[in-house]
Amino acid sequence: MTRAALSAFLLLAACSATGTSPDSTMDPHSHAEPHRVRVEHVELDLVLDFAARAVRGAVRLDLVRHDPGAPLVLDAQGLAIERVTGADGTERAFRLGAEARGLGGPLTIDLASGERSVRIAYHTTEHADALQWLEPAQTAGGRQPFLFTQGQAVLTRTWIPLQDSPGVRVTYAGRVRAPEGLTVLMSAEQLGVDTEGAFAFRMRRPIPPYLIALACGELSFLPISERSGVWAEPSIVERARAEFEDTESMLRAAEALFGPYRWGRYDLLVLPPSFPFGGMENPVLTFATPTILAGDKSLVSLVAHELAHSWSGNLVTNATWRDFWLNEGFTVYFENRIMERVFGAERALMEMQLERAELLRTLERREPWQHVLHIDLDDRHPDEGFSSIPYTKGALFLQALEHAVGRERFDPFLRRWFDEHAFQSVTSADFRRFLEIELLAGGGLEVDVEEWLTGEGLPADAPDPRSRLLTAVDEAAARWRQERSTGSLRTEAWSTQEWLHFLEAIADSADAASMADLDRRFRLTSSGNAEILCVWLRMSIQHGYAAADAAVERFLTDVGRRKFLEPLYRELAKTEAGLARARQIYARVRGRYHAVSRGTIDEVVGWQG
Repeated sequence: MTRAALSAFLLLAACSATGTSPDSTMDPHSHAEPHRVRVEHVELDLVLDFAARAVRGAVRLDLVRHDPGAPLVLDAQGLAIERVTGADGTERAFRLGAEARGLGGPLTIDLASGERSVRIAYHTTEHADALQWLEPAQTAGGRQPFLFTQGQAVLTRTWIPLQDSPGVRVTYAGRVRAPEGLTVLMSAEQLGVDTEGAFAFRMRRPIPPYLIALACGELSFLPISERSGVWAEPSIVERARAEFEDTESMLRAAEALFGPYRWGRYDLLVLPPSFPFGGMENPVLTFATPTILAGDKSLVSLVAHELAHSWSGNLVTNATWRDFWLNEGFTVYFENRIMERVFGAERALMEMQLERAELLRTLERREPWQHVLHIDLDDRHPDEGFSSIPYTKGALFLQALEHAVGRERFDPFLRRWFDEHAFQSVTSADFRRFLEIELLAGGGLEVDVEEWLTGEGLPADAPDPRSRLLTAVDEAAARWRQERSTGSLRTEAWSTQEWLHFLEAIADSADAASMADLDRRFRLTSSGNAEILCVWLRMSIQHGYAAADAAVERFLTDVGRRKFLEPLYRELAKTEAGLARARQIYARVRGRYHAVSRGTIDEVVGWQG
């Protein structure tokens, strides 16, 4: 057998063993070689050192060896590797390769004959971008420090040396010690506290490494149902539970649509406001931003979204980051179906109409290559493909398929997709093959799959959902633009979605004087709804509404969610004076943001620090 034939054979054998297609192991954003030696289990034994802002300890990696003579190759970024030992406790030679920008470098470990596990002693450094260490002043309680991790897309390698590719699924266990008075949580089953005071965890289901997550702080828990509850700082846990009280209803709606929930518990953890995302779908324990605690459940579509990931993303995962739409497009579609069942068709229509409008704005700003669902990310960082495009364009593609065949065929198709690919990592090619066999075989489907997956822009047949409530808002906005008066506005029954639609409809027509009039009547500058406030503050910057200047600076100081930071900094950066102001604010607050947000805002403001 030639070397090429042997490599192909080993690759196919590895794919067969791991439930992935051959191309799914070729991840350009990982140095790992899982087709030769693959990690199948991660065992953590860690200490959280808040004083030094470091995670210290060891990880044991259990291996599957497809090529008996090959070394183990891992991903590592900014880690201090102290020692590597084999299963017999003796030293193993290791080499840390040169780091590529944003992707770290290879950690290569020589293995003894037949060896099936290694142990790596290490600690994190100041370059552990997955970790955010917060001072007590950055928390709601103000008494204890806080730590959380954010691994997606390729940051888990900054706090654990492993094969950091979504195509390499692992089970994991954790044993974590923290300072007295702090609670540790992980994205896994909680096993209690051992005799040495360490918190113990176990994830029995194989997950992609970006879903290994940890948080530690002063935390309280309140149940929502027998299988669901909320963790948060004591001062906000009651408020969070009230906001999320429909979680069990969402769970049941999701199960009725696309099959059983397979992860045991579904809990939520409300993090401090520096968390860079709205939510993160860590299995068993969704991480959520406090900016969704609006007090009226108007923003809980985020919970439906993260819950939907328990099927699309966690159960069936994109094998590489160019297939990200398989995670997020499916999830937005599924989220909308959950919202329809729990809150009604009109609410779901409003949500999707707003998402589509944002998608159109995004397509205008982004380069054509970024419009593609099956995006080319070779020689690019995965974050360059992050936008509303994989989310909403992906969801509209699925809606187009649904409209073409009807829900009576499409729903069973999606359920089969989840069932037959459960706990696997898949590619766009895998989905296309499944689609052709299961849904397109009979012919007559008038959806151009190729255009949806590889075309730029939005196909002409893209669904265009229309809400009657938002149509009424369009009429109100048209009157306002004509009269420039708040007298005719009847907003008493408006939802968050209606307010967002109205503000976007008038954004380019407003000026400082008309904004002052709106503010006097509706007190928008002091809104407690982060979604509404962000759009209003962006308009304030755009039109020079100085009365909101302090609110802009306060918002940029207190909130670390990238979705909100980016549009405000981008609006500031449009003028020379605004850019100077943006850089002045950013210099002061940059350290409060997670690395995910810093990476985006650094580019927006041209940060040179």
